[in-house]
Amino acid sequence: MLKELENNFSLLEKKIFEMNKSYQNLLEKHAILSEDFENLKVKYEEEHKRNQELTEEQKKIKLISAISGNPDHNRLMKNHINRLVKEIDACIAQLQNSGL
Repeated sequence: MLKELENNFSLLEKKIFEMNKSYQNLLEKHAILSEDFENLKVKYEEEHKRNQELTEEQKKIKLISAISGNPDHNRLMKNHINRLVKEIDACIAQLQNSGL
């Protein structure tokens, strides 16, 4: 009976040691993955910012092309002018409402 308890205790001690070792390995993997996640997050933010800059640049190029008379972008220019006119009309209406 005592021998059996010692064997059970030894097995339990061995399993606890193995679980502790597995836990330490998981902690190391977690640290590595957390670092990778942070690096990827920074890369994503940089690429997202770059994407926004390129989108704005593309809009400017299309607008410049439309202003310069490119027939492919005439509609874009008309839409842009219409937007500006609506903004000006809204400003005029606000000025008239305020009594100026």
